[in-house]
Amino acid sequence: MAGARPVDASERIALLDVLRAFALCGVFVSNAYVHLSGRSFLPRESAAALMSSGVDVVTDWLFNRLVSEKAMSTFSFLFGLGFAIQLGRAEARGASIVPVYRRRLGVLLLLGVTHLFALWYGDVLHLYAVMGFVLLLFRGLPDRRLIVWSLVLILGASATVSAIMIYVPQLAGTPEAVQAASKAKQAMLANIRSETLAGFQSGSYLATVRANAFFYWKVFLKPMTAAHALITLGRFLLGLLAGRRRLFHDVEANRPLFRRLLGWGLGLAVLGTGVALLVDHLLNTGVLSKPAQWWRVLSPVAWELSVLGLCAFYVAGVSLLFLRPRARRWLSVWAPAGQMALTNYLSQTVISQFIYYGYGLNLIGKLHPLPCLALMFALFWVQVGVSHLWLARFRFGPVEWLWRSLTYGKLQPMRRAAARAEQSVVPAV
Repeated sequence: MAGARPVDASERIALLDVLRAFALCGVFVSNAYVHLSGRSFLPRESAAALMSSGVDVVTDWLFNRLVSEKAMSTFSFLFGLGFAIQLGRAEARGASIVPVYRRRLGVLLLLGVTHLFALWYGDVLHLYAVMGFVLLLFRGLPDRRLIVWSLVLILGASATVSAIMIYVPQLAGTPEAVQAASKAKQAMLANIRSETLAGFQSGSYLATVRANAFFYWKVFLKPMTAAHALITLGRFLLGLLAGRRRLFHDVEANRPLFRRLLGWGLGLAVLGTGVALLVDHLLNTGVLSKPAQWWRVLSPVAWELSVLGLCAFYVAGVSLLFLRPRARRWLSVWAPAGQMALTNYLSQTVISQFIYYGYGLNLIGKLHPLPCLALMFALFWVQVGVSHLWLARFRFGPVEWLWRSLTYGKLQPMRRAAARAEQSVVPAV
């Protein structure tokens, strides 16, 4: 029985590194734009000032329709896909994936919690680690049950939590009492955001850490966090299914399926977005009466369908382009950034905080949508370049090296020359 070991560069699927980099770029832009730039902490008047032109409004609208949540959804799908590939390789060796994968998730949880409290409340690594343990329970399910469970988790969690948030406050009593409680809650949230923003602008790292933990505990850790965890697990399951079917091992053989995903994904995205926008418009204009609160449960479900559809469209589109030699050469430029996804993800927080927070350039709450998005996209290209330079000399990114070394309980050879020398003295099994 072959022992467990890290994946060698020759075993990597280049397309998955490209897709991972594609998702990572969207994650960088989204996290900076929505959270780290301070946009979500500004008072209403200050936030409105950043949307003072038609360019601002259009840029924000396009971001919300085309990027927001889609990148993280794709990233989650790829996590589940990676699990399926590791599971398949373990089974080919006649080994169990459970011991190594548990250690792997344990290290990821440690990295995530450190990132969460030392830098940023929006960390997803700890969530991926926790849901990764749950994912182990689904590895033996047949394909059809995986599809059912994924849809139940993605759509059902969103609908259930939305219903709870809509109907539970109504138990407070009269409509007047509900309205008063809502106003009090909004005032409290505004005060928390103001205090957090002041901490981020302070120029003190310790004050920033305190503000970060305060906001995480008071606001970010809420019922929607549970929904997000279940939705993430649902996306993992779709990735597990795709990996089990080996769809990305031979895209050419699965070309008809990817073409169908391209069309159906776009159609689902348009339908879901249209329904969500229509429901919100009818509610806001009073065409649908407020007592018909169940309409507000439909809107987030439609939104999740649009996210799912657009992600399928993006993944299928990039995969089909990768079959064309010229497009493959261009897309492969992104692959090293995907190979170092963990290092790049964590460094994105550091980069963003240097730009926006008080101990850096202190641009928090000052950039309009287009400059903000353009700046973060340009900085991702810097990450692509650095990833090329690093991987020309080393096998892994620095955080990936730490992750693997702690997982396998042994320092992994970092330099490419050292790795080749070690492999040359190991007899073939």
